[in-house]
Amino acid sequence: MILDLGPLRHNTAFRRLFASQFVSGLGTMVSYVAVPWQLYELTHSNAQVGLLGLVQLLPVVLCGLLGGAVADRMDRKRLLIGSEALMALCLAGLLANALSAAPSVVMIYALVAVLQGASGFHRPALEALTQKLARPEEFAAVAALSSVRGTVGMVAGPALAGLLLARWGAVGAYVFDFCTFLAALFFIARIPRAAIGTPASSEDRPHLLADLAEGLRFAWRRPELMGTYIVDIVAMAFAFPVALFPAMAAADGRTESVGWLLSAMSVGALVIGVFSGWTGRVRRHGRAVVLAAAVWALGIVALGFAPSLLLGLACLAVAGAADMVSGVFRGTIWNETIPNELRGRLAGIEMISYLTGPLIGNARAGFMADAWGVSTAIWMGGAICLAGVVATGFALPRFWAYRSASAQAAGAPAA
Repeated sequence: MILDLGPLRHNTAFRRLFASQFVSGLGTMVSYVAVPWQLYELTHSNAQVGLLGLVQLLPVVLCGLLGGAVADRMDRKRLLIGSEALMALCLAGLLANALSAAPSVVMIYALVAVLQGASGFHRPALEALTQKLARPEEFAAVAALSSVRGTVGMVAGPALAGLLLARWGAVGAYVFDFCTFLAALFFIARIPRAAIGTPASSEDRPHLLADLAEGLRFAWRRPELMGTYIVDIVAMAFAFPVALFPAMAAADGRTESVGWLLSAMSVGALVIGVFSGWTGRVRRHGRAVVLAAAVWALGIVALGFAPSLLLGLACLAVAGAADMVSGVFRGTIWNETIPNELRGRLAGIEMISYLTGPLIGNARAGFMADAWGVSTAIWMGGAICLAGVVATGFALPRFWAYRSASAQAAGAPAA
């Protein structure tokens, strides 16, 4: 139950990479709340907030695929620095727009699209570089530390965003995020070159598009991988309510409520992360993913009927806990079935699976809320999600029956 801090104490290169992503992740979550909040303040339209997801969708798909292929061919440190620098410039643009006398909604959409495109190169480079810097005996501890790092950011970032927005508006949030990107660049630049090594020569490799096609073929031929992608997309596309948090906070009458709503999911996830020892005894990983996604859907259905903000926060905490369980087993399936030489490309595909769903989900929620109301948009989406997740389990029996690699090797009975 005690988090292993060994990689942070003994691995200087990993410690600096961890520090860079801890601070930039915190800032990213602040902007994650600030951008839809600013859009809602400017437009008072749930549909306009939901449209933000569609604007980000194309950059996620294109740059996620290309970024994964590029991360398997070039210097990951250089790619990570370039991605972080571009994202910092986008935050500077959002800040300048917020400071103008008449902030432009179109400018917000454009800058967020570029920001999302940059993240398509950032995430695969980060995953591949993390694997490179960590020693094999540190992999388990590194995975736990990375999970806690992300969850702490998802808990603290939205709560901090609520305070910044209430005191200084979007300007305060964007200033904070911009500063975290500068700090991240400082830490990444100090990662020793000797720890990274040199990338394999691209002259001995097929064309970039051939690399990309190889990764796609690998994923398509494995139902256990496709099942993890489909379940995540379905769960987020139909039961992701974040676009409606500004409207829910406005109904509650407190600006900081928008941060509480987003933090609630992460609090549930953090509790599961701390008390996750039981996950090591589960063998039916595919079944665990489906069941956890079903609980997520039920939590969102309950949110739609919650009579108070406090009960709504409790529903979101349950949903967030279920999402963490699903994420743990999806990640385990990925690590057990993907060879190291394909890690960057498959990380790009993974990123598409867990980012396109929320982007589509925000758009779906925004348009449905304007048509039928916030509450109906939430519970109806959760009900559709539940049906879709169960259908995926039936449609992909190999995914539903997937067992851990150790259980398969030993012929152990499923837990």
